[in-house]
Amino acid sequence: MKTPVSLRIDAPLFARLFAHLFPGDLDEHGAVIVAGVATSDRGTRLLARDVILARDGVDYVPGARGYRALTPRFVAEVSHSCAAENLAYLAVHNHRSTDSVSFSPDDLASHERGYPALVDILKGGPMGALVFAVNAVAGDIWTRDGRFPLDHATVIGPRVRTLFPSPRRRPRAADPVYDRHARLFGDLGQEILSALKVGLIGLGGGGSLLNEWFAHLGVGHIVGIDFDKVSLSNLPRVVGATRWDAMSVLARCKSSWLRKLAWRLSSYKVNVARRVARAANPNIRYDAVIGNILDEKTALLLADCDFLVLAGDTMQSRLVFNALCQQYLIPGVQIGAKVTVDKATRQVTNVTTATRPVLPHPCGGCLDCHELILPDRLQEEALTNDERRAQRYVDDDEVAEPSVITLNALSAAQAANDLMMMFTGLFDETVALEHTIHFARQRATMTVGSRTKDQCLDCGSHPKSRRARGDRARLPCRASPR
Repeated sequence: MKTPVSLRIDAPLFARLFAHLFPGDLDEHGAVIVAGVATSDRGTRLLARDVILARDGVDYVPGARGYRALTPRFVAEVSHSCAAENLAYLAVHNHRSTDSVSFSPDDLASHERGYPALVDILKGGPMGALVFAVNAVAGDIWTRDGRFPLDHATVIGPRVRTLFPSPRRRPRAADPVYDRHARLFGDLGQEILSALKVGLIGLGGGGSLLNEWFAHLGVGHIVGIDFDKVSLSNLPRVVGATRWDAMSVLARCKSSWLRKLAWRLSSYKVNVARRVARAANPNIRYDAVIGNILDEKTALLLADCDFLVLAGDTMQSRLVFNALCQQYLIPGVQIGAKVTVDKATRQVTNVTTATRPVLPHPCGGCLDCHELILPDRLQEEALTNDERRAQRYVDDDEVAEPSVITLNALSAAQAANDLMMMFTGLFDETVALEHTIHFARQRATMTVGSRTKDQCLDCGSHPKSRRARGDRARLPCRASPR
């Protein structure tokens, strides 16, 4: 197992668990977290898919050696269910402490008696135990390769919260470059941003703006993905791109072969984005990926990100982005702009921009539940094999696609602020991250309330959904060549 080992759990599920563990009676209670598993170079993430609450006096009873214990029947039923679904099993109980927590000697002895057999039942694990305090969590995770401590748990919601076994050290003073940032969200906030890995899907107008802003914020690691190049038609919308990047002299030539040469020599958008990000933050780690998230190998590069942005607008990219958010419990946002045109008069009728946050739980903004992944468009894009043409801003095949970077800025600015507010704790506790539509011509804004479908294959809680399954499910990408 790769270390460090961490837990990710969505805020509504955590609230349900917390209410069960800490009802106000100062007593001990039990439960099981059923979790998917995701492994990368950043370690192993246990992804909470469900919480099975143990009934006091029925499933969680006085123990023969310790204070309380889950009954053998409860353990057998839940562990066999986890094994059947290829999910991890995490026994949970609480202690009365507040900011620090650890297992008691009786707890650890019970693990040593029972967990070797459970590891076999669960096909090698991982499995184990968690103990919660009000503001802390510790874990003892078992696999056939050994035992591992839980490094931390992350609660994913409008305010992303991280729990550790004990209080963390005070952060060091932020680099003077970020002094004005630290005055807003403190040295700790700046340290949090520097530890983030953010995935940017699409580096055109909106994506290139966010790329620059995230680098200026001090985000430590960006994965930029785009297959397109800089050209004369997109030059005004790609932040940091120059006429040299577009090979503008050759691109303006009447000769077709010189124009083709210009295209061959022009810069990829991701390489321009990397240059811009490093100019803003020389210490940034930047992965410039020339590729398409419709390819599974490329999409999986984003599976261990802390935040995702979709700045492209094909239905297929929405499908994969939405699946990544739900399957790996990653908060994200989809941004875009759209212009509608009257087919008879060829007059622009409306100009809208959208910022659509997606949190990985039911009613969290799932694009499928909001009917933003249209089956007929998915079929159309699969048949055309030219995904760039499917990236329409105008809902008319015969009209060229207008796009202006100031429109992209409307949706991108809210997305950038959402990331900053979520991870530094600045959002109000009651904030709702609803989808926002801005009507530029009317200078009006509309929010769209949360929606969910019981049988959603992405965010649903039913056995067939992909939510929190991690590496133990396949993304809806096109088949990789053999």
